[in-house]
Amino acid sequence: MSDALPPLAELRRAAEVFNGFANADTTWLRLVEETRSAIDLSQPAHRTILLRWLNSWGCRIRYPRDGEPAPFDEGVRAWWETWGTTLPSGDLADLTDAGIDTAAKAYADLSGVVVSAGRARRTLGPTAAAKALYALRPNTIMPWDAAIAAALHGVGDGAAFGRHLRLGRDWAAAVIAEAGDGGEDIPALMGRPVSLAKVLDEYLYVAFTMGAKGDWGTDSGEWWKNGNRG
Repeated sequence: MSDALPPLAELRRAAEVFNGFANADTTWLRLVEETRSAIDLSQPAHRTILLRWLNSWGCRIRYPRDGEPAPFDEGVRAWWETWGTTLPSGDLADLTDAGIDTAAKAYADLSGVVVSAGRARRTLGPTAAAKALYALRPNTIMPWDAAIAAALHGVGDGAAFGRHLRLGRDWAAAVIAEAGDGGEDIPALMGRPVSLAKVLDEYLYVAFTMGAKGDWGTDSGEWWKNGNRG
């Protein structure tokens, strides 16, 4: 796949698709309100909020019954103790190579956190780990899902996630340059107050996750059909 930038016009088309989803931002805005825009996973309440939000985004992590162990809660708490103070922050376009390397290692650790024990033992996995990192650093981390990871990188490991963030950094810088004004008007151009990292993720979701199902696109103008879809 080429790593050419999806033009701003294509990002706006994808945004129009997302803007048409009922309650597209409801659970995200609830998370922001409940955590006061600063998730602290040392707090049990914030771990519960994150779990609820991940499930609202389709992650299907089992909630423990009363008296059962809570592996998600325990695993995420331990992960946060290791990575919470080292995760990069700031805008996606400004990520350093060192910050990307740290985020990729944190992602790999997080994806391996056990969230369900017993015969159906399950780890958090690539998609939920990427979404959780986005929730923790919404301006910094461009998440993915399985379809996006497969289409762009072929695999979903930590090294691939590092490549994903480098690709996102390059795209973000180019979008800001194309939009002008330091990119400050991008949320208005997209019609919703979301970060550029999320704008790029929404484009990829529409192009690859929805596109793979035949739910998106016309006969002309699709950036990914011109040698870029993989």
